Order: sequence, then C-alpha cells, then structure tokens
Amino acid sequence: MRKCLLVMIMVVSMTLVHGQTTINRDPEIEGMVREVSPDSLQSYIKAMVAFGTRSTVSSTTDKKRGIGAAREWVLMKFNQFAAASGGRLTAFVDTSTYVADGKRVMSNVNLGNTVATLKGADPSDNRIFIISGHLDSRRTDVLDGTKDAPGANDDGSGSAAVLECARVMSKHAFPATIIFVTVSGEEQGLLGSTYMAKKARVENWNIEAVLNNDIMGSNNSNETNIINNTQVRVFSEGLPSYDLSKQAKLIRQFGLENDGKARQLARYVKEVGERYVDNLQVVMIYRNDRFLRGGDHTPYVDTGFTAVRITEMNENFNHQHQDVRTENGVVYGDLEEFMDFEYLRKNTALNLANLANLAKSPGMPQEVKVEVRNLTNGTQLMWKAPAVGKIKGYYILMRETTSAVWQKKIFTTETDVKLPYSKDNYFFAVQSVSETGNESLPVVPMPGR
Repeated sequence: MRKCLLVMIMVVSMTLVHGQTTINRDPEIEGMVREVSPDSLQSYIKAMVAFGTRSTVSSTTDKKRGIGAAREWVLMKFNQFAAASGGRLTAFVDTSTYVADGKRVMSNVNLGNTVATLKGADPSDNRIFIISGHLDSRRTDVLDGTKDAPGANDDGSGSAAVLECARVMSKHAFPATIIFVTVSGEEQGLLGSTYMAKKARVENWNIEAVLNNDIMGSNNSNETNIINNTQVRVFSEGLPSYDLSKQAKLIRQFGLENDGKARQLARYVKEVGERYVDNLQVVMIYRNDRFLRGGDHTPYVDTGFTAVRITEMNENFNHQHQDVRTENGVVYGDLEEFMDFEYLRKNTALNLANLANLAKSPGMPQEVKVEVRNLTNGTQLMWKAPAVGKIKGYYILMRETTSAVWQKKIFTTETDVKLPYSKDNYFFAVQSVSETGNESLPVVPMPGR
C-alpha cells in the first residue's frame, strides 16, 4: 500500500513539474545580469556628485569641477572598460558649439556627449542599439552653472546605468553594435540628444532601438509617500511623431494606433526585462513621456528612430530641480542619500538584458505580410528571412485587440503560415529567433496579396 502511494505521489509530482511554464534564459545574458553591481553603481554616483555641479553652463575647462571634468571622467571610465574588450570598445567626447539661444543658454557653450561604441562582431551587421543617460545636472535656476547641483538621481542614475552596462558588456562580443552615451544639455532643452539624433539621421545610422534612462534610482515619492522598488515605468509614443501625416491613413485603416515601433519596443522591454530580472515589473505608460515633460528619447522619435524612456515608478519632486536646503524639517535636493542602489541595480539589469538580447538577435524578418485576398476566419502570414544573422526560426506573436501585451507565442521554421485565428479579432507580429533563442524586435504585418 505504501509503495502504491509513493508511486502515485511521484506521478503527480512529475505531472506538476512538466506542467509548469519554463522561462528560457540565455546563459550568457544571465551571467551578465548577475555581474551588475549596486556597489559599482554607487561608486559612479559618488564620483559624479563630487564634481559639485554638472550644469551644461558650468565650466568645461576646470579639471575638478563642472561638466567638463565630469565628461572627461566618464571618458576615463569608458577607456578603462575598453582594456577588457579586445579592442572592440572605443570612446571619445563628441563636442560641438551650441550658440546662445537667449533662453536656457545665455552665451555660447562647448557641448559634449561622451560616447563609447562596442563594435559589432559581424561585419555585415550594421544595426545599432543605444543606451543613454544625461550627465548634466541643474539647480532650481537652470541658468546657474556655479553653485552645487549634485544630480545624484537626475540623472546620475541614468549615467551610472550606462557606465555599468558598458563595464559588463565590453567583455562580450555581439553581432550588432552597441553605443553607450552620456549626453549633456538635457536640462537646457535636450541639446545633446538632439545633436546626436540629427547626426545619426544625416549619417544614416541604422539605429533599431534607443533605451533612454532618466531618474531611475529612487524608490519613493513625495506627497503620496509611496515606497516601491519592484516596478519601473517605460514610456513610449503611440502615434509616430515622424511623418505622421504620411502614416495616419494606414494606422487608422488597420487599427494600429497602439502598434507603432516605440510601443513594440516597450512591449519587448517588458517581456525581456521581466524574463531576466527578478522582483521587477515593467509598467508600460502610454505616453511618450511624463505629462507635459520631455526626455532625451524624444529627439530620436522626432527624427524617425525607435526610442523609449525608462524611469522610476514614483518620482520625488523634492529631489528634482531643487537647490540643496532644509525647510520646515524637509530636506530638498538631489542627494545620494535618497537613492536605492538595489533598485538601481535592477533597472540597470533591465537595460542590459534588453541590449544584449537585441544585439545577439538576428535582424528583423522582412516584408511581413498578411494575406487579404479572401474573406476567411483564419489568418495567413508570409515573410522573408532577415538580412543579417543566423536564425533558428521565428516567433509568431498574437494578442487580442484589447490586450496591452502579447498573449501567445508560436514557434515556426516556415515563412508562410496559416493560423486558425481571425485577423479581425487579433493583432499579429513576427520575430526572428537566433540559434541561442534571442529574439528580434517584432514586425507587424501589412496587407499583401
């Protein structure tokens, strides 16, 4: 009797094990995620705060204080990381002269973005993926470039994430190119990112995704007093800013108001981030940015690239754009003491996992079409192989029209598939999948005959 009972328990246990959903993680990416260190992130923040101010209108020549010293320090860190890259990582400060506009810049400034490029290992793959944070800080008076503006969280946190991703990822090779950049001039009007986005458009860079990180290292809010380090927001535009007049008819006709490239990237960030980072929920916000505010991803989407913003769940405005002071027992100012470095670790790992998965993936499938010659309750999808990368196959993604996220994933090695699901009731997309299971960004099908 006891033997029979034992056998029954074993059978039930095996059934439960095999019935569980398994999350498939790339071991290389898992290892990189484990390397992300809260101590490293805190050390970067300490160093950046020690420059006193990083205002864009502060000194660019002082060796110890101001934006010039800060960007040279970032360059030094990138060059340290380059030593472990086998020659793949190179860095420089990309400078230009920004002419006074009489608004937030009263005299000409030397504008500098510190850029590190991890060159892709596949010579035929010209895809670029960018992670960005802004190095500059500000006081209540955005024109004050002399007094202290620590900028620990805004945006020391985003810049620290860029540095830590560069430190860990520089030791690995990826088919596609990854650019790590800390920009200047965000507080003066997105100056550094606008310069870089325009340069990328003129030089025809093949940018497939930009992850912009701004204010991502604190776990609490003022006013509501919410404390939360298990959620992070990703902002994405709905209707495309670039060439909307040309795209509007197709968007309306096919009901794609929620399926632009930025929104697809946001879904990707959520799925991949939650796959690799424990105890973190990615909350998609259906806005390009916070209400009536803007960040460094905006010049990219305005120029036709795919970009999103990653930001902590609950901002504390006592520690943004505030002079350091104490009033009525309340401490104001963007100080290191108000940061949560374990939370910053998770948000940095979210970025790293997505960058690595994207850079290891094949190119996106090409000419993805849905057959529309006949009225049917099924759906036929067709596409062509990606231009670059070795593929294991493809994922067909499905979701109901009311769902925010993809609900079903079907693997296939074919490029012409018939599904018993109505195109009237579902949205579809197709991803390329590498031999190590890394997925490209999804491509939504267009009507084809």
